[in-house]
Amino acid sequence: MQTISRILAAIAMGCTAVSAASWLTFGGDAQRSGWAKEESSLTKDNVKGLQLEWKIKLDNEAKELNGLTVPVVINPVYTNHGSFEYVIVGGSSDNLYAIDADTGKVAWQKHFTNEIPAPKTTTYEGSYFCPQALNDTPVISTSKPGPTAYVISIDGKLHALNVVNGEDRFPPQQFVPAYSKNWSLNLSGDTVYTTISQNCNNTKNGVAAMDVKSADKTVSFFQADTYGGGIWGRGGVAIGSTGMVYAATGDGPVDANSGKYADTVLALSGKDLKLLDYFLPANANYLTRKDLDMGNTSPVIFPYKGRELLVTAGKEGTLVLLDAKALGGEAHNKPLFQARYLNEENDIAGRGVWGAFATWEDPSGTRWIYAPAWGPLHSKAQTFPVTNGATPNGSLMAFKVEDKDGQPALTPAWVSRDMEMPEPPVVANGVVFVVSSGEFTRQIKENGQLYTTKERIENSKGNATLYALDAATGKELYSSGKTMQSFTHFGGLAVNDGRVFLTTHDSTIYAFSVKGE
Repeated sequence: MQTISRILAAIAMGCTAVSAASWLTFGGDAQRSGWAKEESSLTKDNVKGLQLEWKIKLDNEAKELNGLTVPVVINPVYTNHGSFEYVIVGGSSDNLYAIDADTGKVAWQKHFTNEIPAPKTTTYEGSYFCPQALNDTPVISTSKPGPTAYVISIDGKLHALNVVNGEDRFPPQQFVPAYSKNWSLNLSGDTVYTTISQNCNNTKNGVAAMDVKSADKTVSFFQADTYGGGIWGRGGVAIGSTGMVYAATGDGPVDANSGKYADTVLALSGKDLKLLDYFLPANANYLTRKDLDMGNTSPVIFPYKGRELLVTAGKEGTLVLLDAKALGGEAHNKPLFQARYLNEENDIAGRGVWGAFATWEDPSGTRWIYAPAWGPLHSKAQTFPVTNGATPNGSLMAFKVEDKDGQPALTPAWVSRDMEMPEPPVVANGVVFVVSSGEFTRQIKENGQLYTTKERIENSKGNATLYALDAATGKELYSSGKTMQSFTHFGGLAVNDGRVFLTTHDSTIYAFSVKGE
């Protein structure tokens, strides 16, 4: 009777109580840890029995290389038909879907109306650089008035949708310019965040924030640079325990004295996005000159021995460890630790660290960092004591955070099997899940011309493959093989209640689980 009373109370309050596990945002939390802390159904012993539970191809038309966003998950959702677990995913053609996680069927879907003509102002408009698509992974709030899915449509408006039925919580509000390229939403308190890159539709690059509980839906913006400093890490911003907002920027002018923060790690205040601190690599101008920017990777934030630390990287393949409360020290250029592991040839497309990280603390208290590596290891990189075969195409690299000479450092632990352009990993109960994307990532042909979207699709390396690895050794525990027919582009994973969810370019969402779990 008490359980029934609690359920009825939750319904009466608009479902504000979420007691089961959920994966509400990219990476599972505002810190972008990629750690499913409450997962217990999936284990090292049973993941070898993973199988496709269901898949559904949605009525979403891919735009350039964009198909579906990374999934997010909420459980429970109380409706007048019972309690459900919903998978929320955005579609490139201005769609949002809620999928019943138990059946793989659409619970509701929403198509956003856009009356703003598409721009044709630059060479890149209407290409995979500026796909004129819904690109941001949604975020779900569980606070009053009830579970709400936030997403930015192609016209730059923020939508707040009731997760129960897809109805608007409030009228769509202009958040960013139409046809700008926006990345995964994050949420802290009543503020929703996104990042902007590529100058699509002549939009300034930077970080945007909206106070969704304010009467006028106040928007704040930090401009990294007008034509540079794009922030296109897969997870958007990461948010620390104090509410500070962290982002890594891309190529552009580098001059902190005049407010030009390309190839920089930024620390911004919560609601108003004032610059509080920054880390500027000693070779920032070189990174910009060689197009080896850090803007392609979202930082991850985690606690360590009473401190809050941050790890980031970029195309150069150098991992950087920073104190989140004092980025780079007084001179803004001294990391706690940095070392290069990838991209010996200084390639700008299919090499380096791309997307986002994962981190967790194992039962012994060891803190782990997992980084998706594109391309082979650098010949002069620190040695990994455990390897799982040659990795000419890419791999997942694992590190332990340990004290060395009185400072935290990253100690190489293992390298996975070979993978084609691995996507951001997630970790659950001693198992690391990662997707080999199968994507063809080259951008420029030998004659200097750009590959078209069609050519990149035709040259894809095959299909996306889901792997489960032992989090301590990198040993392969499971592979989905040829189960999925298409590749992924800038994808990612969600793990929740014994299921692993992911999407592919052909607008299909997949759910994997262990039978009987």
